[in-house]
Amino acid sequence: MSSRTTTTSLPPRSSTSAAGGGPGWKILALACAVQFMVILDASIVNVALPSVDRDLGFTSTGLAWVVNGYLLTFAGFMLLGGRTADLFGPRRMLTAGLTLFAASSLAGGLAGSPEVLVAARVLQGAGAALMAPATLVVVHTHFTEAAARARAFGAWSAAGGVGGMAGAVAGGAITTGLSWRWVFLINVPIGAALIAATLVLLGRPTTERRESLDLAGALTGTAGLAALIYGVMQSGDHGWTSAMTAGPLAAGVALLAVFAVVEARTTAQPLMPLRLFRLRGVAVGSVLLAVFGAIGIAMWYFTSLFLQDVLGYSALWAGLGQTPAAVTFMLVARWAAGLLPRLGARALILIGGAAFLAGFGWLSQAGVDSGYATHVLGPTLLIAIGIGLVFPTLMAASTADAPAEDAGIVGGVASTANQVGGSIGLAILATAAGAATAAETGRPAAAALAAGYDRVFLIAAGLALALAAIGLLLPKRPSSPAS
Repeated sequence: MSSRTTTTSLPPRSSTSAAGGGPGWKILALACAVQFMVILDASIVNVALPSVDRDLGFTSTGLAWVVNGYLLTFAGFMLLGGRTADLFGPRRMLTAGLTLFAASSLAGGLAGSPEVLVAARVLQGAGAALMAPATLVVVHTHFTEAAARARAFGAWSAAGGVGGMAGAVAGGAITTGLSWRWVFLINVPIGAALIAATLVLLGRPTTERRESLDLAGALTGTAGLAALIYGVMQSGDHGWTSAMTAGPLAAGVALLAVFAVVEARTTAQPLMPLRLFRLRGVAVGSVLLAVFGAIGIAMWYFTSLFLQDVLGYSALWAGLGQTPAAVTFMLVARWAAGLLPRLGARALILIGGAAFLAGFGWLSQAGVDSGYATHVLGPTLLIAIGIGLVFPTLMAASTADAPAEDAGIVGGVASTANQVGGSIGLAILATAAGAATAAETGRPAAAALAAGYDRVFLIAAGLALALAAIGLLLPKRPSSPAS
């Protein structure tokens, strides 16, 4: 049984001061900086992998776990991180997550064997899963007025998106100029600074709370998500019908079914209260975020591969080639924040879906003879406009009606849906690309790969249509956020 005590925190700073340059902007800057670091570390290591392999001597399959270890625990522990932020407060969970993240980064930077580095990445992912939902609680509780909250979500979304794009450039620069170890070690002083900012800026609870966590839900939910994502990851190497893939997928589905039963029967303090899915924003928003996760993968991951495998760019130049899109996304996300209170989520998602459809349709015509300016830059800017309109809108819509005491778990659900959608989308799109490439027998390798990536972009255009159709289920006009 779980027990619950009423707890009050220091009153949140007003959304007016936050929006207008008062003390609240510092709190928003903290949330954005943490989110930037969380997403940055999901991608910054990619460029450094060859250097890591040369120094530590990974096996061909083991090297992938430097990336997968982080993503697996990040997505798998997100629900747990969201609920702990509700129970114990964002100040505690940000501090705990940042401490774990910085300590594991230090271990990764000093690692002398593959096993130590992979273990450090697993712990980094767990730390990130504590931090990301806590930043959403900060935004939810400190920005209560609709326009201010929309602007805050726009900034938070832009910070994460730029963190993902900055990873390739920063990873290449740090690995080339210093060492791959500094990809990890740089997190230590940054983490220490963010811990200090968290302790100074976020109010200490005025009463202590002693909550019992829903352990049965935590175990089944976390294990179920981890097994599901692990199975999806295995599909790339072993195929969807192999035991290595089907076994974890079946176990994940079974554990998540048990998790749903546990949550339905836990009345005191469930890890994920099922009543939240009666809120249209939470239910529809979660589905939309899962679809959006696959669209985001098609944009950032597969356009990077297209630039490298088809047009012959280096990883660093591919990252620079995507920089205009990243800047566009950041600017549009801030602009969309001002439109959301006036137009509502449905309208922005429909406009964003149209931008996705046009951009991916254009991008699907690219081939080995295509130029960057005519066949990559234009469509990726269109897609970035769609991402800037859709992502902050979905995050705001998914959390708008959540009670303040459930802000963390609702944020965890939203982030988990996005991560799981991205993982499943990556596996399915990679399978589709591989099948299309294999069918191009007798053609040069670059042309065959281009056919595979064009298939991915066409599928992404179809996902854009699905996103727009599901988006019609959202309210026409924005609702007042719960406080």
